[in-house]
Amino acid sequence: MATRTTTLTTSRTKKVLYWATTGVSAFTLIPIGIANLLRAPSVIAGLNHLGYPAYFATILGVWKLLGSAAILSPRYPRLKEWAYAGMFFTLTGAALSHTVSGDPIGKILFPVVLLGFVMTSWALQPARSAEIISDAALRQVVSA
Repeated sequence: MATRTTTLTTSRTKKVLYWATTGVSAFTLIPIGIANLLRAPSVIAGLNHLGYPAYFATILGVWKLLGSAAILSPRYPRLKEWAYAGMFFTLTGAALSHTVSGDPIGKILFPVVLLGFVMTSWALQPARSAEIISDAALRQVVSA
């Protein structure tokens, strides 16, 4: 009985953590994506400072909005994988760009912390958990 209760609690906790980290990730990236698409002066100034052309704002804005929509969607696990990969590359690229440009630590840590939320969301996604369980079951059958 205690095992079943513990399993249910763990499952609920994972689901809450998944949606909390997914929400923080998406709802942080959505306004940034909108600012990119609107080519806010601060966005263009930031891109210029990092050495990127202004049209990157449009590309990054579209990616951030589509990626946020994908991870919030309850379906399409393969699309989510691509969205998480895109977020990983975008956020690590941002952190490295700020580092190389000699920016203050806060500008470097923001994408790193956001990446922590994104990666936690990725690791806790329900479809991913089911996929890991089914892979482990398949390995047991093959090795038997």
